[in-house]
Amino acid sequence: MGIPQRFRGIMSQLEYLVTADRTDGHGSVAHCKDASVTLDTDLAGRRDAFNPAELLLGALAACMLKGIERVAPMLHFTFRGAHVRVHGVRQDSPPKFESIRYEIVVDTDEPDQRLELLHTNVRTFGTVFNTVAPGTELHGTLTRSSSPPPPDS
Repeated sequence: MGIPQRFRGIMSQLEYLVTADRTDGHGSVAHCKDASVTLDTDLAGRRDAFNPAELLLGALAACMLKGIERVAPMLHFTFRGAHVRVHGVRQDSPPKFESIRYEIVVDTDEPDQRLELLHTNVRTFGTVFNTVAPGTELHGTLTRSSSPPPPDS
């Protein structure tokens, strides 16, 4: 249900819409705006797509990167690049992430105090971060790097 017209401009809620369709017994596709993402919904798994758990971890990583992009101009925080690594541990019964650990590495010359300020903002203002955090043990670090790590590290 959408926001009634009389409340638009008063309320500051954002709404999102994603649809997904089964392609065949090996996968599905999610759609949002003009984008599509192939999903691993094959019971045997597939290496060329994210399964639902990996998609959640990917959303968390994207949330952190977007948070950095959003707050850096407000904080006058200069950086050349950023890399996020997220590792989740899943329990079987009931199936859920029991813990998620992350490492954010930022290529910057900013002092340690400013890195901690950036990390605080990432933890405080991330939609996915704030949704996931209450349901699991979510911890991580934000550190400096003089050069970004390779993509598959």
